[in-house]
Amino acid sequence: MATRALIAAELQELLEPDPLPGVGVTWVPAGSATPAGSYAALVPLLSRVVGRAELAGLPRLRIVANCAVGIDNIDLDACAARGVFVTNTPDVLTDATADLTLALLLAVARRFKEGQALLEQGAWGGWDPRQLLGLELKGATLGIVGAGRIGQAVGRRAHAFGMRLCYTSRKPKPTFELETGALRLPLNEVLERSDVVTLHVPSFPTTHHLIGTPQLAGMRRGALLINTARGDVVDEAAVVSALQSGHLGGVGLDVFAREPHVPDVLVRHPRAVVLPHLGSATVRTRRAMAALAVRNVRAYLDGEPLVSPVVMPARG
Repeated sequence: MATRALIAAELQELLEPDPLPGVGVTWVPAGSATPAGSYAALVPLLSRVVGRAELAGLPRLRIVANCAVGIDNIDLDACAARGVFVTNTPDVLTDATADLTLALLLAVARRFKEGQALLEQGAWGGWDPRQLLGLELKGATLGIVGAGRIGQAVGRRAHAFGMRLCYTSRKPKPTFELETGALRLPLNEVLERSDVVTLHVPSFPTTHHLIGTPQLAGMRRGALLINTARGDVVDEAAVVSALQSGHLGGVGLDVFAREPHVPDVLVRHPRAVVLPHLGSATVRTRRAMAALAVRNVRAYLDGEPLVSPVVMPARG
């Protein structure tokens, strides 16, 4: 039987015309159900759930090459039990996501949304020294929650703006500390010290609502919160409450707990800058993500080491 693969249709324009020579490819749109059949490989987007039900319909499936860094859409235990390999796409989106994080930080700190609203409403009365005063980055403290690849990339960019850095991480990052002067601290101290807190942790049970009412209360009054990681890392209701009370000075969010649903109060709030999950949205990065996912499939089919494995059962 010829080898067959399922690939997200949205990736078709980002890949070579024949991404897997010798393999029969079926392009699957994001809104459709996962087809059942004798497919050996699946290249899904983050929006496609790959759980026990989907695996049951794919008895010959051997690899799920997720086109994302996050893997919270995949039942890893079910894949491991079935002997299905899982890969993701780290590294290639680090710079794009770090750039967007800094863009959100600047937009919130300098109150871009409120300024644009003044112009749109015809309410700008001219220059005023008291108007829309924001946070100057030089000398301010950035707290990085999760100093992995993206967190460190954000820190290096912020350091270039003259920000002081502190961070949380399971392990110390000595090179990062040497380059930027960052201090490794417990989460509560990072929250207490920071003028801006930026989140860069994966979606796991241990990080669900990592930032909730108690943590927000522990932040400085008027501090800013940026999230380009995963939506469920924050308690959105608690964020809304802290924003409305004025305890949070502003938020910049690119991810949400129930995407594509975004709470209307966040969309409309003048101190909230919200984006539709654009972290990796550059042409170069999206092409690199798609290519890496396909490289993992090709490596598996050719019996070569996987490029970026997450689940590694024994090969059958």
